[in-house]
Amino acid sequence: MPPPARRPRSDRPSSGSSSGRGGPDLTWDSVELAPVVLVSGAEHLLSERAVAALIAAARERAQDVEVTQLEGAAYTRGMLGVVTSPSLFGEARVVVVQAVEQATPELITDALDYLAQPADDVVLVLVHRGGQRGKKLLDAVRAAGAPVVTCEPIKKDADKVAFAAAELRRAGRRADAQAVRALVEAVGADLRELAAACAQLAVDTTGVIGADVVARYYGGRIEATGFRVADAAIAGQTGQAVVLLRHALATGADPVPLVAAIAAKLRVLAKVAATRGRGAVAVRDLGLAPWQVDRALRDLSRWTPEGLAAAITAVAQADAEVKGAGRDPVFAVERAVLRVAAAANR
Repeated sequence: MPPPARRPRSDRPSSGSSSGRGGPDLTWDSVELAPVVLVSGAEHLLSERAVAALIAAARERAQDVEVTQLEGAAYTRGMLGVVTSPSLFGEARVVVVQAVEQATPELITDALDYLAQPADDVVLVLVHRGGQRGKKLLDAVRAAGAPVVTCEPIKKDADKVAFAAAELRRAGRRADAQAVRALVEAVGADLRELAAACAQLAVDTTGVIGADVVARYYGGRIEATGFRVADAAIAGQTGQAVVLLRHALATGADPVPLVAAIAAKLRVLAKVAATRGRGAVAVRDLGLAPWQVDRALRDLSRWTPEGLAAAITAVAQADAEVKGAGRDPVFAVERAVLRVAAAANR
């Protein structure tokens, strides 16, 4: 059955402008209502928050908002026309189309048609979590000037630290820098888990959150992370590094991210070492957080160029072995830890 016809809307400019200009790039916590909003990025937590924030904003504007959810993979012809057609009671509506990256051809066609004449009382939210599928629609949405909410994964430690600090601020809490870094090291592999940890600390504690508070809640996990193993190995603490490594493996840690954590620490050391004697400008160009540079400078006091090269070689070999080139990933990562610790003591 063909979709119901929408009433004429000659009193507003078309959202399907071919000017080629994209709308504003927003973050999940700075969303703006518009006839069409694109939520783009692979980080599910942030995209879920963006959608929730848009719905909340719509409800602030009109309490009787009707919210409809559609799935890209299950979409059939005409569904968009049905849910955006004029309402008998005139209530405002938010239509959320999830998983546009799995869109059927019918969704792409209907959404492109809708862009040419969006409904007055509807906010259409398109959620696309990555990939090339649906690119024609995404390009058209951007060309129409619709706002784009960017929800890409947060991978850098410095960005995770900033995220955790912002989470605590939103909860009305303060934490010192050491505490936030410890929290990221403990639970920062998954952004949803990091957000949950921030929420728990905000509810369960009082006063300024310090590293001792984080250790009380997440101390066991801090000790089991690859970053703690890497810190001990780079400090030349062979025994401590092996104990932490075996504890991490016993509690379910995978050898691949353990090796990756050591490699990440060594890359920072190598970057900072390469800027010696080149001034502060060269250090700033590295794109590292100040605390990362300070820590690397302290660690480098016990490293020689030869030792650093040997450690990088050992970790490169372990990386290949834990990803399939070797028979025993556990042995490969333990040997790498021993070699890195030995190289630190040269």
